Amino acid sequence: MSRKRQILVDTALQLFYEKGVNSVGINELLKVSGIAKKTLYNHFDSKQALVLAALKQRNDKFMTWLEMNLNEASTDKEVIARLFHGLSAWFTDSAAELGNFRGCFFINTSSEFSDPCSDVSQYCQYHKRQVRALISKHLSNPSPELLDTICVLKEGAITIAYVNKDFSMPQKCISILDKLL
Repeated sequence: MSRKRQILVDTALQLFYEKGVNSVGINELLKVSGIAKKTLYNHFDSKQALVLAALKQRNDKFMTWLEMNLNEASTDKEVIARLFHGLSAWFTDSAAELGNFRGCFFINTSSEFSDPCSDVSQYCQYHKRQVRALISKHLSNPSPELLDTICVLKEGAITIAYVNKDFSMPQKCISILDKLL
């Protein structure tokens, strides 16, 4: 990836995550990135293409972070603890690789695209499937109900942490899930 393209993607991800996709115009992106409009359009044929590149970069970062958090778990209890303790660190801006917490970039972005068949919405759905598959890979209990519960609680914890600024949810989720194991 060229250096200028990477700067554009980095800047887009930062601004889109901080302010929302529809709140950030191309002129703001160009000003913050210091990249010329012609260069932008040499790399991306539309704002949507840039949004997709930002989503891909965030997905790669999040999946790497999640794999690192779950990799050492040897029991389902450890998977759950590592997942929700990791989320807690993210919520309190202690997961440096994820940056400052502004909720789920994929939920936030998909809410700005009303067509569930759009490429952006499809990519957000893809991300959620990838997260689910990675959690499933680390669980020894193949129960779909357990996996559903973990994923629903994870999404709820992220939303409550962002909307209500209630950072106690990860510990509550661990307590709930411990009763199911």
